[in-house]
Amino acid sequence: MNYKVAVVTGASSGIGKAIAESLAKQGVRLILIARRNDKLGLLKSELQSNTECHVIACDITDKKRISEELKSLPAEFAKVDVLINCAGLALGLEAAQETEWQDWETMLNINCLALTYITHLLLPDMVERNFGHIINIGSTAGTYPYKGANVYGATKAFVEQFTLNLKADLLGTAVRVTNIEPAMVGDSEFSLVRFKGDKDKADEVYDGLKPLCPADISECAIWVLSQPAHVNINRIEMMPTSQAPSGLAVHKKRD
Repeated sequence: MNYKVAVVTGASSGIGKAIAESLAKQGVRLILIARRNDKLGLLKSELQSNTECHVIACDITDKKRISEELKSLPAEFAKVDVLINCAGLALGLEAAQETEWQDWETMLNINCLALTYITHLLLPDMVERNFGHIINIGSTAGTYPYKGANVYGATKAFVEQFTLNLKADLLGTAVRVTNIEPAMVGDSEFSLVRFKGDKDKADEVYDGLKPLCPADISECAIWVLSQPAHVNINRIEMMPTSQAPSGLAVHKKRD
């Protein structure tokens, strides 16, 4: 792998942490972004035998702080080659008419606005150097609707289209962009966050099946990044064997 420096958002747990661990094994210097300083500190300690890490502990939606931090990186981290947009969340599984507006707004702010803002900050330098790769962590929810996904699914559809439109704009450059779209992923905080700390509800999601795990997605990301320079992987959809994209919901009213 020719990349030297990578930014990973949502790096403190789940998919982001797994990707950071995989990149560290490749010797890539890492800029780790997440809210929880304690977890970032532990991750930095874990990875320091393989690579150097720079930690940015802040809310990904804090545009002023993110901008200041990325503009004042230490020299050895200043030229970012890879951006892994992993920070994201789902909140609630209620039908649209029963949701809380704040949950919708939070998902839009993190899954769409924060992702595009950090991309907007880092992309110009990649284009100027004609070198770099952006990987967005989308979701199959952006393609296949399911009850309760409403705004979450819409945000991931946005991520898919944003990725493809970036590729259109990057035509003529060597900068690559990819959307990785996993379905159900266990061993992460995704469902715990979705159900606002209700562990029983979160555990029930994966009861009786074997979902994808963060390492599956990190292996995919490393494969994407390791392709020859002339190869761009536009999008990858991943599902556990216990899931399928097919299925048409029908409601029949009976007298």
